[in-house]
Amino acid sequence: MTILMHTLYVVATPIGNLEDISLRALRILKEVSLIAAEDTRKTSRLLNHYEITTPMTSYYEHNKLVKLNRMLEYLDAGDVALVSEAGMPGISDPGYELVAAAIEQGYRWCRCPAHHQ
Repeated sequence: MTILMHTLYVVATPIGNLEDISLRALRILKEVSLIAAEDTRKTSRLLNHYEITTPMTSYYEHNKLVKLNRMLEYLDAGDVALVSEAGMPGISDPGYELVAAAIEQGYRWCRCPAHHQ
């Protein structure tokens, strides 16, 4: 398996207080080419609060299989951040299939916790 150049970042988002996010998570959200969000309305609030202008697309339970190949195409072009509605994207979130497909295709992936406790 060949390791491709771009990375899928699995980024935790605040569950309640918008300030409960790490500087690293904010940097990643600013630097990636695309943010794949489970709930674009909630993620928009976070991005607007921190003046992050990275393009965003929806990636949720009812479109995840239709958009899976498109997300891999985005990874061909640049880094992508995957965020859930709140907290760390996990097995029960729609991102599971994307992470598994990215790994299978040889993309790097990295998880980024929200904050230190």
